[in-house]
Amino acid sequence: MVDHNMKWLDDLPQAFQVYRNDRPVDEVECIVPDFAGMSRGKSMPVHKFDPDHETYLPVSIFYQTVTGTDVEMDIDNQWAEGDMVLKPDMSTACAVPWAKEPTLQVIHDLYTRDGTPVDIAPRQVLKNIVALYAQQGWKPIVAPELEFYLIKPNLDPNEPIEATIGRTGRRPTSRQSYSMSAVDDYGPVIDTIYDFAQDAGLAIDTVIQEDGAGQVEINLTHGDPVLLADQVFCFKRIIREAALNHDMFATFMAKPMRDQPGSAMHVHQSVVDIETGKNIFSNAKGDASEYFMHFIGGCQKYLPQALPLLAPYVNSYRRFEAETSSAPTNFGWGYDNRATGLRVPNADAENRRIENRVIGVDCNPYLAIATGLACGYLGMMKKIEPSEPAVGELETEDFDIPTTIDEALSLFEEADDIHEVLGREFCMIYGEVKNEEVRLFHREISPWEREHLLLNV
Repeated sequence: MVDHNMKWLDDLPQAFQVYRNDRPVDEVECIVPDFAGMSRGKSMPVHKFDPDHETYLPVSIFYQTVTGTDVEMDIDNQWAEGDMVLKPDMSTACAVPWAKEPTLQVIHDLYTRDGTPVDIAPRQVLKNIVALYAQQGWKPIVAPELEFYLIKPNLDPNEPIEATIGRTGRRPTSRQSYSMSAVDDYGPVIDTIYDFAQDAGLAIDTVIQEDGAGQVEINLTHGDPVLLADQVFCFKRIIREAALNHDMFATFMAKPMRDQPGSAMHVHQSVVDIETGKNIFSNAKGDASEYFMHFIGGCQKYLPQALPLLAPYVNSYRRFEAETSSAPTNFGWGYDNRATGLRVPNADAENRRIENRVIGVDCNPYLAIATGLACGYLGMMKKIEPSEPAVGELETEDFDIPTTIDEALSLFEEADDIHEVLGREFCMIYGEVKNEEVRLFHREISPWEREHLLLNV
């Protein structure tokens, strides 16, 4: 007899049906992204799941630091910990390929008990920004690029991180940008990433060896911001699990090794007119439009104020150290200029876009993409003019990036326009969580202090 309550299984994406291969589904993971961009949620037997059934999580998942510490804030009845309602977005349903039995994961949206979206939820923050564009008749398009390191399992936090050993049996130490041999050295784990991605129905555009020893970059195809943020959210988990299958760790720390480059999440951004499908960054003659220039102007003005959403941790700012980093240390812009934080790649009028090169891969993808689009939106709405495009390396300090998260959080606290467009409650809670993380970090005694101060002062 057919269980009519399970008919929803037949409507799942084709990729999941192929992965399932007529095997019985074991579990469903009901997940949401937290501030760190990690999965929170509940797992249940498949017969307990129903797309119309409500699941609950306490709002306090957004009141915690990355260490798990609770943060006291000026919120009425904060620790009453009211429930949020989880509603599945079945378009996100995909396989959990590393599970022993066929398992499904579904990203959920969060609502209050009266059906109002929870505006502090990262996925909703991004949806709200996309809705602002829609009100103008626009649709933003993004394409993320993920950099990460494959490393030797680090079991003791007091020990430095090391690159892992590839098929040659040697641990890489030098930079081998775009080396196919270096990619082949990690062929088995990259093959597993491809296999897991295929099972999950996710597409990879390209894979390259980045600057660092054991550093890999995966590029995703362009598309809808929420869809691409969902893909980054899922890909990070896929990459971690694929690495574990080969006795490695994959890390998305912005700067895991002192003498190696940091890892970014570059995001290409453009905007199309919903009615015509035309790229509004180009005018009728195919030249750069005023929208294009104002988008850049908004990014230059507002991204420095919103940097904690692009570079969210103390470690994030180590990536901007010029001596060991190819990361831009400014919010200047230029044509095909990788010395600038805002690069305009070579492209025809239809594909004119801005590449934000400042974002760290340790970001929450929903929040980082939302922030980049919000800054560009403010620029277009307020008609903010950009600087002159940089030719070569920037000699001015006008567009320098804040060098510490302490400085960046001070700017974020006063960023009234950013708070308005991203949501004041969200920005208040996010800022409080980040400030508490910084306080916790500054309480720690580092190995550098023990090595150089213990007997020398």
